[in-house]
Amino acid sequence: MSASPEPIGVLIVDDHPLLRDGLAAMIANQPDMRLLGEASDGEEAVARYQALRPDVVLMDLQLPRVDGVEATARIRALDPRARVIILTTYSGDARAVRALQAGASAYLLKDALRRELVDTLREVHQGRRHQMPAAIAGSIAAHIADEQLSHRETEVLLHVAAGQSNKVIGQHMSISEQTVKAHMKSILGKLGARDRTHAVTVALRRGIISLDT
Repeated sequence: MSASPEPIGVLIVDDHPLLRDGLAAMIANQPDMRLLGEASDGEEAVARYQALRPDVVLMDLQLPRVDGVEATARIRALDPRARVIILTTYSGDARAVRALQAGASAYLLKDALRRELVDTLREVHQGRRHQMPAAIAGSIAAHIADEQLSHRETEVLLHVAAGQSNKVIGQHMSISEQTVKAHMKSILGKLGARDRTHAVTVALRRGIISLDT
């Protein structure tokens, strides 16, 4: 008689205890899964991965100290075979692309967890990539040829989102007001935005910037 396969070992990474409890309960209800551990930030996630070597990591995108994208990249650097499922409330295509570039195997919206989490865990454990949510996939396709904002442009846009004038932005970044204006012109062109407010709106929707960054 053949032995039963080992259950899928899971590491949960999220800074909200209630969500971790909910995910743990879902895993506990599956006979082919077991919870190996939990972490509340990206730094801890990397350490816990090293110690526990789970089969699959459930990784929140927004985390203290080190975010989910960076934590995923560090884990994949430690173990290229690591399988990570990104969990997020954000549907922006830019965030999804960054997560996949970091090596994530799947990207799940938190409002779909009850329907999709268990099946996605099994798919990812078997080495298959879970299908990207249609809305995000469509947005990625629509913007795939777009020129990306530079690090400097993203920094300028974050200051704009905070309500700062070009003069104040220049002081914060140690650049001239004219340079700020040049960055803004480039930002508007890349995002197809009408003005500063529209640029911030587009960038927030697509996940290029976040107000809690």
